[in-house]
Amino acid sequence: MAAAPPDSTRIPNGAPQPPKTGPVETTFLIIGAGPAGAALASFLASYGYTGIMLSAAPGTAKEPRAHITNPAALECLRDIGLEPEVIRNATHGDHMQHTRWCHSMAGDEYARVYSWGNQPDRRGEYEAATPCRHADLPQTLLEPILVKNATVKGWKVRFDSVFVSFEREGKDGKIMSTVEDQLTGHTYQIRSKYLFGCDGARSQIMRQLDIPLDRKPGQGLAINLHVEADLSKLMEHRTGNLHWILQPETEHPAWGWATILRMVKAWDEWMFIIFPEPGFEDFDIRPSNEEYLKRVRQWIGDDSIPVRVIDVAKWRINEIIASSYQEGNIFCLGDAVHRHPPLNGLGSNTCIQDAYNLAWKLAFVESGQASPKLLESFTAERQPIGAGVIQRANQGLRDHVHVWEALGAMPASVDERKEQFAELSAASEAGRKRREQLSAAVKYTEHEFGGIGIEMNQRYESGAVYLEDEKEERRPPPDDAVLQYQLSTFPGSRCPHAWVNKRKPEQAPISTIDLAGHGAFCLLTGVGGEKWKKAAQEAGESLGVTVKAYSIGWKQDWEDVYGDWARRREIEEEGCVLMRPDRTVCWRSMGMRDDCEEAIEKVIRSVLGRT
Repeated sequence: MAAAPPDSTRIPNGAPQPPKTGPVETTFLIIGAGPAGAALASFLASYGYTGIMLSAAPGTAKEPRAHITNPAALECLRDIGLEPEVIRNATHGDHMQHTRWCHSMAGDEYARVYSWGNQPDRRGEYEAATPCRHADLPQTLLEPILVKNATVKGWKVRFDSVFVSFEREGKDGKIMSTVEDQLTGHTYQIRSKYLFGCDGARSQIMRQLDIPLDRKPGQGLAINLHVEADLSKLMEHRTGNLHWILQPETEHPAWGWATILRMVKAWDEWMFIIFPEPGFEDFDIRPSNEEYLKRVRQWIGDDSIPVRVIDVAKWRINEIIASSYQEGNIFCLGDAVHRHPPLNGLGSNTCIQDAYNLAWKLAFVESGQASPKLLESFTAERQPIGAGVIQRANQGLRDHVHVWEALGAMPASVDERKEQFAELSAASEAGRKRREQLSAAVKYTEHEFGGIGIEMNQRYESGAVYLEDEKEERRPPPDDAVLQYQLSTFPGSRCPHAWVNKRKPEQAPISTIDLAGHGAFCLLTGVGGEKWKKAAQEAGESLGVTVKAYSIGWKQDWEDVYGDWARRREIEEEGCVLMRPDRTVCWRSMGMRDDCEEAIEKVIRSVLGRT
């Protein structure tokens, strides 16, 4: 006898499965499973909160769009234990050593700079700033790490699920979202307390909210050509993950003027980020596969190397920032609110940091430890950061124009390009000036490939930062705030990194940033600051909030083994620095006070909006 067909109304143990009626209920609904959405789910999961994450895509990213993971983002992932997995899957070290300018991968090299913390004269600056190092992790590898982490922690993740629209409900302020399952065509609803628009540059949630966008003129079209080509025989003396290829004297198709060849996997998978010639505006251009291959082979410069096109995608070079990241209990983050080219490698990193900033606030509000007022600080803190990132990324692209001009790549006429390019070889005054121009222009690209300042100099000003006890204004930013990192404990700054150890060094040193974070407030003091530790415990117990407290110094909880904390703390030994759960300094006392417990309790109440 044939077996009976499976009954979809029953679950494996044979018990009847109740039919679904009414909307699905959840506290947190995230639309988008990219770096912003998946990071937010992962950070919320670290506090024990789960929800539903939907993506219109059939799975995680198929294109390795974002790739540079910088120390600021890695510090966030380090806080929830994901840094080791990122490092295992990433390319780092010598493979990221240089950015180069060349005629072809097999041919002449014009110039190179050290990149991503590999600068011999700046390594100490990077090591002083953070325990983390740049890594090259394509989005195709980053997203699965984040999505898997969220799923393992209890998040429900659904792909092929299109967010259609939302409606606000009655007095309880809940949100009813309509979703279409692309596999079945079934439309259903999800009721949530919070809705998060992490749905990218074409965000439906942003469109429905109608939040104003500041749009500056874009810089045209770019094409991502994902290619498989084994270039390993060329790379021994050409190490680097970015290679600008310009051929000034060559006839080229209008769509294929120049490219950044970006390593995806060393050394056989690459992304050709193709820029059309200046002034090109045909956004509907559709080169054939043969046309792409012909241009790629010219850029590689070795016809013996097999080439296979994996995928191609076009995109606009945007300069767009949202005026606000939130409306009530709907929050937008990532590319939904800041859209820019990939220069400086700030895209997915900013998405991750948006999520890190928001997650602890949501967790504290949901647990009753904070007032909903705390959530108002999200836009106040992250929107100025996004605006700065967008300006820097677009300026980074504009900075390259000076390199192109020096190489003679800009004129429309081939003869004129040949003449200017040849001038670089001339033993003449004009040749000397052009060579100096090229050298200076390449040197200035350190603002992109060595911009630790734009990566790490994030300063928050909001109600979640307590400034009333500061007697002086914040120090002015460094002379070059893109290149230079400014260590500080002024409220609103990130926790300064310093290695500390136990009196008997029977374990590896630990960073001060690892003392902080992990879902709790953290107070750091020194010799003579014992009252602060006791006060922190009492204030925490009074408020129902965890406040960790450590003393750093001679025969304290942790030894200042290199003396770096003493040089970076900007307070007296018996003073204290208080960090929020996201390792942001929210308050400090320059010395001891008589009202320790009252002061700490007052500050935490203020930060959490409980005043």
